[in-house]
Amino acid sequence: MKIAFSPCPNDTFIFHAWVHGLIPGAPELDVTYADIDITNGLAAGSNGPEVVKISYAALPWVLSEYALLPCGGALGRGCGPLVLTSNKAGGNDPAALAGRRVAVPSERSTAYLLFRLWAAQNVPGGVGEVVIMPFHEIMPAVRDGKIDAGLVIHEARFTYPAYGLNLLADLGSWWESDTNLPIPLGAIIARRSLDLPAIAGWIRSSVKYARAHPGASQEYVLSHAQEMSLEVVNAHIKLYVNEFSENLGEIGYKAVEALLSRASQEGLVPNVNLTAL
Repeated sequence: MKIAFSPCPNDTFIFHAWVHGLIPGAPELDVTYADIDITNGLAAGSNGPEVVKISYAALPWVLSEYALLPCGGALGRGCGPLVLTSNKAGGNDPAALAGRRVAVPSERSTAYLLFRLWAAQNVPGGVGEVVIMPFHEIMPAVRDGKIDAGLVIHEARFTYPAYGLNLLADLGSWWESDTNLPIPLGAIIARRSLDLPAIAGWIRSSVKYARAHPGASQEYVLSHAQEMSLEVVNAHIKLYVNEFSENLGEIGYKAVEALLSRASQEGLVPNVNLTAL
């Protein structure tokens, strides 16, 4: 079975057991490791993998072929994207972003969707040019003055001070205070033609194995972790692998509906028939 997910610690931690044949009855996996912007594109293509990790922001474009699975993704509290500026720019007034160049990791990422919703409320007249940039290049570009601000995700929450950067806004805190819901970040989807309950069961078993045997996946996770320290890797996993990874549940689905409904009302994504999730 072909699957695509990111090399980030939360994904490799979650899928370690299935990838290594530790889930009884689960088929062998042919894994593509790729940045979320690439996996979003794979799912939107005509010959995408059977199972894919994508951004929730990309979900409306793929629901005709794929179904959202209730486990394996990234959704939680205190884990939202950050808007960073250089300390040279200083200040914490979002209005200063008006007309400025902002780097984002993907135009079809939940991070970008949250940024657009936040900017609509907080940046009069809107930002200027939006530059798509690989995630790992954003903080150096902000530090070096190549762009005015950067939208960052994942382990950047722990590492941005080392780049001498200023936290302008925590979009997770903004979303949670505005909705009292967790943030839907990354979704696991599977082709509708497949046995969806079986795939969800294998993923849930892999999540449970990972959480019950946290040391078993360490070598595998670190081999894909792009030179992150063990401390940062563990903090990353603790933040993004939680009860929603095992089961979205009522609150998880409510969060997804809230995000996509708001984005649709703002014209940022197509209107979604939420029963199709």
